[in-house]
Amino acid sequence: MLLAKGIHEMSRKNYRTIFQSTFFLSAFTFGGGYVIIPLMKKKFVDELGWLDEEEMLNIAAIAQSSPGAMAVNAAILIGWRLMGITGTLVAIIGTVLPPLIILSVISLFYATFRDNPVVSAVLKGMMAGVCAVIFDVVITMGQNVLKTKKVLPTLIMVGAFVASFLMEINVIYIILFCAMLGALVSLHDRITEKELL
Repeated sequence: MLLAKGIHEMSRKNYRTIFQSTFFLSAFTFGGGYVIIPLMKKKFVDELGWLDEEEMLNIAAIAQSSPGAMAVNAAILIGWRLMGITGTLVAIIGTVLPPLIILSVISLFYATFRDNPVVSAVLKGMMAGVCAVIFDVVITMGQNVLKTKKVLPTLIMVGAFVASFLMEINVIYIILFCAMLGALVSLHDRITEKELL
């Protein structure tokens, strides 16, 4: 009886931690999904130790390639991985509530915000900060890919950058190509029982 009560209390504490973490990350993250991913990594990998770096990279890749907001997709995957369906619901609520509250308040005072020079200056400053955070994400995740010392992921990373930045190919085509390539490589590895590259 005491053990069951202890497990129940522990799971309640974990739900609270998931909700608080996703709520605060969502409330204080400006710039979209690319900004929230390194903060989620810092929270769930570095601080809490609930996920490892490879799992976080996989979550980021799936969240980015799935339709919908990247932050919500990542919260869904993290909630599911940690606490199942209930964890997913808690993470979704924690992620969606802050923007809903903030946008509701802003919509009430939209005309005042729109013409206020202080608000305009703050938003311009945020844009510079977002660029820095996105750059940090690229460097961190790129280093993690290079650390694996695998040829194929490195080629895909460099190829995706060249295709998007230099050749200006639509990101959707790049994601579809990488997904198809990943499926073929996984199929090859499963059939031959050894890694391709």
